[in-house]
Amino acid sequence: MNKAIMMGRLTRDPLIRYGGQDNQMVIASFSLAVDRKYKSKNNGDVAETDFFNCTAFGKLGEFAEKYLKQGTKILAVGHLQNDSYTNRDGNKVYSVQIILEEIEFAERKKRQEENAEPPASGDGFMHVPDGVNDMDLPFN
Repeated sequence: MNKAIMMGRLTRDPLIRYGGQDNQMVIASFSLAVDRKYKSKNNGDVAETDFFNCTAFGKLGEFAEKYLKQGTKILAVGHLQNDSYTNRDGNKVYSVQIILEEIEFAERKKRQEENAEPPASGDGFMHVPDGVNDMDLPFN
């Protein structure tokens, strides 16, 4: 079984490119900063940060292009994939990336505008204005 589940923040805005047979498939690439905690004899709990290259294809790539930006905290689910190539010096270079299968937001979006409409109640659900097309919502 090859499954990776990580929670972290994007280190930069996703890099978007297009591929596939008709060059229409969205491919989003970004780096995810993930804290790794361990116990130190002198300092107690200490966190170090690991950085993972992530790639999302198709509809998930479109989601990343539209909704993700530097600093966004997400939960990423996918599988690990090895890549290798030969550099200019003739040396074989290996890397690992996470091919994403799911992306979820890991924190609430802060209000960007001062005049943003507050939630209708404290039930944790977002207010969706009348007339919004369901296909424009990120959770379809």
